[in-house]
Amino acid sequence: MPSQKEVKWSQLKVGVIVAVSAILLVALLFLMTSAQGTSIFTKKITVRSYFENASGLKEGAPVNLQGVTVGNVDKVRVISDPAHKLTPVEVTMKLDTRYLPLLHKDTKSALSTVGVLGDTVVDLNSQFATGPQLQDGDEVKTLETPNLQDVVKASQGTIESLNVILAKLDRIVDNISQGKGAIGQLVYDDALYNRANATVAQLQKLSENLNNGKGSLGKLLNNDDIYNHLNNTTSHLEHIASDLDQGKGSAGKLLKDDTLYNNLNQTLAHANSLLAEADAGRGALGKLTKDPQFAQKLDDTVTRLDSILGGIDRGEGTAGMLVKDPSLYKNLDKLSVDSQMLVNTIRSDPKKYLTIHFKIF
Repeated sequence: MPSQKEVKWSQLKVGVIVAVSAILLVALLFLMTSAQGTSIFTKKITVRSYFENASGLKEGAPVNLQGVTVGNVDKVRVISDPAHKLTPVEVTMKLDTRYLPLLHKDTKSALSTVGVLGDTVVDLNSQFATGPQLQDGDEVKTLETPNLQDVVKASQGTIESLNVILAKLDRIVDNISQGKGAIGQLVYDDALYNRANATVAQLQKLSENLNNGKGSLGKLLNNDDIYNHLNNTTSHLEHIASDLDQGKGSAGKLLKDDTLYNNLNQTLAHANSLLAEADAGRGALGKLTKDPQFAQKLDDTVTRLDSILGGIDRGEGTAGMLVKDPSLYKNLDKLSVDSQMLVNTIRSDPKKYLTIHFKIF
């Protein structure tokens, strides 16, 4: 049976081992939390954010500020607050106070995934935050970012449309490979190649004819006479333009001589004077436009003239009979015929006509 001294020594060794183990455990926890950017011995503040979906976020997940861990997620729960009906997931975070100078009330929080299929963490963004410093119990506004599932759902319609387009392209390529359609014939029809080859040959022949000066276009390109004519024409035009600029000739005087302008100005002034006189009722034109007696006389004259022309049209008077009586036309026509016969007689036998004429007289 062990002595009391041995028992006390054994108890002392056990106590020492337990104390050392506790110290090592505390040191390990301190090192682990320090490696993650937080420490159980540092002072922290508690803030909250509200998300539409937790996206697999777990308690203890790191909270990062520009990629640096500044705290941990304390709680993740779903609440039934009407003020957060669209964002029912409440995430409580504990942040190290050492980073408070970098955290503001308008700092944004968002959920992100480490890698493609990694754990979900909380990202804080203060790049554009300029508000007051974040305090204990504040709410950090969220900046929702689409997760992988949202991206897949959003791109599902695009993928389906892309599949339809690929199916149509497959049918088009199949028709082309079978020589169907315009493009298929373009690829597989030898007649089209032969026509294209013949067209190229004709173009080559046309180019040779142009280079050799054949045809109108070839002469235009290779004949120096056309260039000389164009050069002479340009010289003449330049000479004409120079004469016009110097005021020579009728066109030059028209452009440069002030006399034409002065005459035109005087003519317009005289015309304005005549119109003013006429508007004032002076002169013949003024009486014509302003004097009612003259207008009445002119109207009476026109009326009488119309009456005379009406009588002539009805055959009244000498002028009417002259216009309407057919006997005058017949007598004139008979006289013309007799005169023509007389002329013919004189031409055929002038001596006989003169003898008869002398006998009569």
